[in-house]
Amino acid sequence: MRTTPISLGYVPLVDAAPLIVAEEMGFAAAEGLSLDLVQAPSWSRLRDALSVGQVDAAHMLAPVPVATALGLGGGATGFDVVSVLSVNGTMVGLSAPLAEKMRAAGHDFDLMAAERAGRLLISGAPKPLRFGVPFPFSMHAELVFHWLSALGLPSPQSLVVRTVPPPLMADAIQTGEIDAFCVGEPWASQVAAKDGGVLLLAGKAIWSWAPEKVLATRACWADGEPELSARLIRAVWRASRWLEAADARSLAAELLARREYLDVGAELIERAFTGQFDLGGGLGMREVQPFLSFHEGAAHFPWRSQAAWIGSQLAARTGLDRASAMRSAERTFRSDIHRAALAQTSAILPPASSRVEGAFAGDSQVTGVHGVLRSPGNTFFDGARFDPASF
Repeated sequence: MRTTPISLGYVPLVDAAPLIVAEEMGFAAAEGLSLDLVQAPSWSRLRDALSVGQVDAAHMLAPVPVATALGLGGGATGFDVVSVLSVNGTMVGLSAPLAEKMRAAGHDFDLMAAERAGRLLISGAPKPLRFGVPFPFSMHAELVFHWLSALGLPSPQSLVVRTVPPPLMADAIQTGEIDAFCVGEPWASQVAAKDGGVLLLAGKAIWSWAPEKVLATRACWADGEPELSARLIRAVWRASRWLEAADARSLAAELLARREYLDVGAELIERAFTGQFDLGGGLGMREVQPFLSFHEGAAHFPWRSQAAWIGSQLAARTGLDRASAMRSAERTFRSDIHRAALAQTSAILPPASSRVEGAFAGDSQVTGVHGVLRSPGNTFFDGARFDPASF
């Protein structure tokens, strides 16, 4: 069968798995597609490649399309988010000396103890604290800023924020360029494996349902190519569903470990799938369940309220009008396109496209399109709630 080629850019991270699996496991071919996976060395290079049409779609940091819509960070071409590729999956870590200082203060390194870890970090860290993130407009940065600001360290103004490509985070912490970091897997675990630092906190401890990576296209591409974009969305959705199966984890890790993709040991990659982490520094193992979500709870759905939260945060920090920024942000998360692409599948989708973020302490069930949707807990560690309708 002849297939239509689509070029897809990605940065080597575990959360690029839905794209890699879609091609390697035949989900793209089943939709009549052939995915040309193009690896980018940094998020800025990937953003620019999509902007100028070097790739058709991309694995992208969730805040980048929003920032671009608000005129932040350069680039005149807007982006549409047609799916969420992953929810959560980030890890905060520390340099070995700073970790030792926290251990001496009695910290137990519970990966879900956001308030306790944050207060000890603020009290014991050098001033200013040098924090490494993969990109200025990233959920890594937004989570860190929300976390530390809520605990009394206004961020980012009280930090030195340094942009470090994910594969270089271990080098940055080992050489003393940064004191702490937030990065996705497998690069956080690589820091611990190299004894360069210690894992402190799972990103989901700050916001339990944070959209991490998205599938983005140039603005209007999906509208102009509705059949092609729908086939791409379905292929990636089926790959995401496959990734949630317990018996898929080892094979997925082996696929991602290949030289042409992440080029690291499969056992390091599998930690993100199993939620079992070696903290490093002799601190032993800790568990986070689930650490990374691709499909369950409609993790793939692009909530407009999530985009609005990102827009609100960026506006508050840069002096933009918050209500206007939120409206622009919401338009970048194309829940309409996502719904249309999956309308003829068995996908259970939410009945609405916006909600109050942070309002659900535990799992709940809602009647969705095509069935009952189990909605995982959605909370901020400090009890914050975000209702787009209140602005």
